[in-house]
Amino acid sequence: MADPPTAPPRRQPGLIGPHDPQLLQGGPGLDGVGEETWLDVIRKMDEVYSQLVADEIELEEKNAELERSQQFIFSLLSAMSDVLIACDDQGRIEETNAALQQLVGCSDADLRGRAAVELMHGPSGADALQALLAQASGSRQGAAAELVLRAADGQPVTVDFNGTQRLASNGQPLGHVLVGRPTAEIKRAYQALSDAHEALKRTQQQLLHSEKMASLGRLVAGVAHELNNPISFVLGNVHALRRYTERLRAYLDSIHQATPTDEQARLRARLRIDHLLQDLPSLMEGTLEGAQRTADIVQGLKRFSAMDRGERAHTDLNGVVERAIHWVSKGTATALQVHWVPGAPCWVLGSAGQLLQVLMNLVQNGYDAAAAAGTDRPQLWISAEHHGSLVRLTVSDNGTGILPEHLSQLFDPFFTTKPVGSGTGLGLSISYGIVEQHGGRLQAANRPGGGASFTLELPAADAPPSGPTAST
Repeated sequence: MADPPTAPPRRQPGLIGPHDPQLLQGGPGLDGVGEETWLDVIRKMDEVYSQLVADEIELEEKNAELERSQQFIFSLLSAMSDVLIACDDQGRIEETNAALQQLVGCSDADLRGRAAVELMHGPSGADALQALLAQASGSRQGAAAELVLRAADGQPVTVDFNGTQRLASNGQPLGHVLVGRPTAEIKRAYQALSDAHEALKRTQQQLLHSEKMASLGRLVAGVAHELNNPISFVLGNVHALRRYTERLRAYLDSIHQATPTDEQARLRARLRIDHLLQDLPSLMEGTLEGAQRTADIVQGLKRFSAMDRGERAHTDLNGVVERAIHWVSKGTATALQVHWVPGAPCWVLGSAGQLLQVLMNLVQNGYDAAAAAGTDRPQLWISAEHHGSLVRLTVSDNGTGILPEHLSQLFDPFFTTKPVGSGTGLGLSISYGIVEQHGGRLQAANRPGGGASFTLELPAADAPPSGPTAST
């Protein structure tokens, strides 16, 4: 682009000023002209002179403003990373920018006045340009097309152009403006954006799994206690069965050795074979029950700790709430008192494992808040109900509530009010994301009577058809 014009030099005033002494004296050959006439002439000349000076100052200010405008336009064109071609209605180039000049390897002076089609690579490029200009002329929205330009090294370069028509103040067409960017650069930017998006998704999955593992770690103590009961029961029964086995073996050996009948009767009474036979069914049933209970606990842990694959199924929130209360109460919140009465089934379509994680986070946070407040007994109030086309679940605690300045940050990643080492700051953030993925919303507020209240809303689903449903 050519350098912008500079302001013209200021014009000097006339040699004879409005108060020249010769005029006051009348000058030669002007006898008979009175002094007042000369004073009137001088006043008129003074007015004309002042007007000339004012006009000249205004002209210089407008020239300076014009220079600043051209400098601004020049800086914009120089800073543009997109290529620009401004041509007249005949397709001759009137203006370009540095990006185009660098792309085609020509200076601004070489490009001015040339036909824009000369920049195209091959006849097909020229035809595509003419079609773009024709399409842009018939629409105020402009037109877009990919044009192939001849680069500085002679190789074709595909540029994604957007063309618009230039109009005069009276609406008459003056030409066209073409702005474009090489598609290779667009593809690189798109690839970079795609890579960043994939990395963000991987990071999100890792954070989700990390939070699930952190929650699982908090439950290890409770799980160990819960497993201890059925395993102890099974072990006790197995020891009893071992003793019964030895007694049965001794009795059978006596039978096989053809021991006299009266001796067999005495041995049968001493080994309490009749009592043993009556006790065996209950021992076996209790052992199977304990083993099944242990298997159920392990299966629940596997479902909770496994990476979620996003399967959606009919899920009753009542069951999710009960499971969340069970896990948290058996884990870190043994002193928690929960006011919860399951009502009618609240069916939603979602991932039971993910919803369990959300409810566990809400129950755990409610317990932590109530415990941190120093209350005699941490308490939670949980209710679930249908509200139009939504299922609304509320979890409230008897803690100190949420500070007003924290309400807007509560669901931000890594934000936590707990002491260092007591929380990751990811639980509520991940829960918020899970609820959003299920088409619902999660909100927090303070209870009028004290404490915090979290409201979970999810789209209600119809009752499932007969058959298996999602469980927790």
